[in-house]
Amino acid sequence: MNPAARGPVPGGVEALPSRLGQRLQGTTDWLDRQARLGMAPLSAAWRRSLQLRVAATTTIVTGLIVLLIGLFLVDQIGNGVLKAKRDASISQASLGLDAATAQFEGLTPGDINGIRQAVDQITSDPTRSSGVLGGALFTKVVRAADQVVNRQLPATQPVPDELRRQVDRGTMAVQYAPVRMPGQSGEVPGLIVGQPLTTQAGAFELYYLFPLTAEQKTLGLVQRTVLIAGLALVLLVAAIAALVTRQVVRPVRVAAQTAGRLAGGELSERIRVTGEDDIALLGESFNDMANSLQQQIQRLENLSRLQQRFTSDVSHELRTPLTTIRMAAELLYASRDNFAPELARSAELLTNELDRFESLLADLLEISRYDAGAARLETEQVDIRGIVERAVTAAQPLAARHGVELRTDLGDGPVLAEVDARRVERVLRNLLGNALDHAERRPVTVRIGADEASVAVTVRDEGVGLRPGEAALVFNRFWRGDPSRSRLTGGTGLGLAISLEDVRLHHGWLQAWGARGRGAVFRMTLPRVAGGPLNSSPLPLEPPEVREPSGVLEPPEVLA
Repeated sequence: MNPAARGPVPGGVEALPSRLGQRLQGTTDWLDRQARLGMAPLSAAWRRSLQLRVAATTTIVTGLIVLLIGLFLVDQIGNGVLKAKRDASISQASLGLDAATAQFEGLTPGDINGIRQAVDQITSDPTRSSGVLGGALFTKVVRAADQVVNRQLPATQPVPDELRRQVDRGTMAVQYAPVRMPGQSGEVPGLIVGQPLTTQAGAFELYYLFPLTAEQKTLGLVQRTVLIAGLALVLLVAAIAALVTRQVVRPVRVAAQTAGRLAGGELSERIRVTGEDDIALLGESFNDMANSLQQQIQRLENLSRLQQRFTSDVSHELRTPLTTIRMAAELLYASRDNFAPELARSAELLTNELDRFESLLADLLEISRYDAGAARLETEQVDIRGIVERAVTAAQPLAARHGVELRTDLGDGPVLAEVDARRVERVLRNLLGNALDHAERRPVTVRIGADEASVAVTVRDEGVGLRPGEAALVFNRFWRGDPSRSRLTGGTGLGLAISLEDVRLHHGWLQAWGARGRGAVFRMTLPRVAGGPLNSSPLPLEPPEVREPSGVLEPPEVLA
């Protein structure tokens, strides 16, 4: 088979540009990633270290100033050296003009041999100048204005055309150009001084070629000296800036570390003060502030302990007389049919208020345990739907008695989470009781949502709702939105406060939303794994039909 009839070979020459482009792009991406990885530690150090920023800024500014001053000094020194060389070269050329003219005395334009001997005499050997140039080597070049005569003269170094044209006009001219010295293979920077030479043998041009090797070495030495001195100065200034900044930054770091330990509960931490300067004054002021804070915190802790103990002691001490009163009230309640109507009603009211009083005592004891830090979770993996169903079932008689429809949206499958079932059920009962208390015979909806990391339950009523700012108050102890309203459930005023503490214990969120006339929504969000992170909630806080709510309120507490 003809190889040409097989078509292009896959991955052959036709694919080379594409493969090269892919490899080049991959290399570029790798270099970008490496550059970002390499800059990340430097960027972090720049943001965190005041000493580094001050030292680096001082070094950069000093470096720029030293660079400008160094360039200025090198430029001035270089101009001075070259000017001195130029003046000396012009003086040397002027002095040598008479000697060169004397070599052509007695010669005529047709005496070619004599002219050649005169030119050889002038340019035969490198000459050392005396006095003015300090013994520097230079060479001479003689050219005839007549080209016929010039071709019969010995070959010489080329001279720039522009310089020759200036000399042809009868004036002395100077130009910087490369020159070649005898005994050297290459050209070196040089200075050429040209002038017309008028003799009896004809018109000639005399050029002095001065090498600038010594001046170049001098300028190199000056540049190196300025560079080394500039670098030493920059490093010295950077070290001084770092040292001075450290003297200021170190006390600030000590103060920051001490403040962090104070915030962590080490109230006895203080800054060691030395000297009498401004830093010492700052340390003394910081220590005075720490002493005041420690005294205030200790006073508040003592008051809190007294309050907690008082609440706990009163609650326990009331148990015994309450038990006696309960027994007497139950006896009266059981015999109420034998009493007059007003006495029978009094027995019923006494029993109801005793029930409420017992609930209040139980809530006070629970709150005191939270205040004392004695509350503990007893977690197990349970189906949240079962807890919601038990709470809804317990609330059904109260809802039916007051004409409120309880609706549930529990999803299809089980919703498993590691929680304390008793505490979660208590939270839901409190939320349902609060919703029924404010539903005004409108439906109350309970909804469950879940994702991989969290589970949420919302309880929404369509009653009076909340005024702006009240969502931040609903979890306060004994707070009531409208003190004149009667409670359907006979609550103690501590239910939502205890619910918030129960959710906090789970590292979860309990949030509220409300708008006047649109009802309220309470959302409980818990991590599926006990103590796990919580970044978002699977259910929205605002109702879906509310687009521009007039009372969207921030949650009073969010525990992440």
